[in-house]
Amino acid sequence: MAWRRVVPTRAISSSLTPFSTKSFSSSSPVTSAASATATTTTDCSDLSEPPTKPTLPTLRRSNDAELISKILLEHHNPFHAMESSLQLHGISLSSHLLHQTLLRLKHFSKIALSFFSWAMAQSQAQQAHFTPHIASFNLMIDILGKVRQFDVAWQFIVQMQSLNLKPESTTFLILIRRLISAGFTRQAIRAFDDMPCFVEEQASNEDFVYLLDTLCKYGYVKVAMEVFNKRKWNFEVGSKVYTVLIYGWCKVNRVDMGERLLREMVEKGIEPNVVTYNVLLNGICRRASLHPDDRFDWTIRNADTLFDEMREKGIEPDVTSYSIVLHVYSRAHKPDLTIEKLGAMKEKGICPSVATYTSAIKCLSSCGRLVEAERLLDEMVSNGVSPSAATYNCFFKEYRGRKDAENAINLYRKMKKVGSCTPDMHTYNILVGMFSKLNKMGMVKEIWDDMKANGAGPDLDSYTMLIHCLIEKQKWRNACEFFVEMIEKGFLPQKVTFETLYRGLIQANKLRTWRRLKKKLEEESISFGSEFEHYHLQPYRR
Repeated sequence: MAWRRVVPTRAISSSLTPFSTKSFSSSSPVTSAASATATTTTDCSDLSEPPTKPTLPTLRRSNDAELISKILLEHHNPFHAMESSLQLHGISLSSHLLHQTLLRLKHFSKIALSFFSWAMAQSQAQQAHFTPHIASFNLMIDILGKVRQFDVAWQFIVQMQSLNLKPESTTFLILIRRLISAGFTRQAIRAFDDMPCFVEEQASNEDFVYLLDTLCKYGYVKVAMEVFNKRKWNFEVGSKVYTVLIYGWCKVNRVDMGERLLREMVEKGIEPNVVTYNVLLNGICRRASLHPDDRFDWTIRNADTLFDEMREKGIEPDVTSYSIVLHVYSRAHKPDLTIEKLGAMKEKGICPSVATYTSAIKCLSSCGRLVEAERLLDEMVSNGVSPSAATYNCFFKEYRGRKDAENAINLYRKMKKVGSCTPDMHTYNILVGMFSKLNKMGMVKEIWDDMKANGAGPDLDSYTMLIHCLIEKQKWRNACEFFVEMIEKGFLPQKVTFETLYRGLIQANKLRTWRRLKKKLEEESISFGSEFEHYHLQPYRR
């Protein structure tokens, strides 16, 4: 292998970062990686009227933040105090610099927590020229919620009050979203009910819609209905609430319940709008079985019936409506009908959107008609529609199926050179998995370095995919090095990754190597840096 990461001696002897893996051990890396590389061209999150989402600071250019995060990622020992690895004395730490550094450390929760704790200590000691800001705590709560450290997140909410910072509804909405994504729906509802005690004002209608919307987006529509039925008397119930609930039922493939809610809202005098109908239309089309052809025809007839109902109510189908139907043609692998439908949209004066073009390109590329897909990509750009990462992913998936590493890396480099579209984690994971299996480790290194430089990752799926590929290639040294690295970065492996690595090392007669790794994972008595002693971190237990 032309490239490897050199793990310092201290990394082998140090113990595990104390984050829980309950969120990771339930699914296999194949499932996880597949979900990471999935491309949804018609996502209902774009269809429903999204409630006001909690806003966090956005990533901006900052040379100081780049320098600090780079030093931390490359040199910080997670088992010693922050000062031992980062000499920040003399740096003028501001709220902006703190936010930008945390954003660059969002995938490395333990290092982010260490840095944040150090910054708070500096502020309280009046050694920094800034005062703690609510946005800083919101960022940390989001980072910690991602790795299920909810006890620490609650500690920060309490700590905000001790610093005379009143938590905002945004703070709780961030926590609620992370709780629901982790499957803790009851705790999320309890946090919603407790919010007025901290925020000192009643939850707004937008907060209520956001709770329902988040529950529905993560598939907990029955819980959302329970919350709706119990609390609807305290909030204004309009088309937005019903649209969210209809989306929730359609997401779990219960279109009949969505239609029942549509009738209910009409009976109550609440007029559905184009977004409501698009959500229901997407529910009819998104999971419908399209083979054999009679099922495809049945789906198209139902879609046309809903189109007629919309027009009867004076609601004209928009670009999203047509994109949903076009996506059905794409899923059914009917490229000629897809192109015909795209042409019909243009004749009606409806400009295709990114999702529309992406659906058509996905259909063409998956049917092996890459030349036509590339021509459509050029048309898309000439019409002023910027391709998304999902658009490029259609090509990358086809190249992966063909094991065409050369065209994949050329398109990736062209994508970077144009600069109009930044690769997302799906893009990186598709390419890392593809090049790893083809033993193109030089290309893997290029993708991996770009992923780190862009701050996109690597994430749990990236590490899992790479480690499993290295195990398949019997590159034990590299597999163990990345296994250790992912643990140090705060990502704890799935159970199947342990088992696969264990079986591989035993079969390769490397029992001693496995024992050293196992000892590293089982040591829970290690004393962490002093900045962690006040936090109720959940230890990792197997």
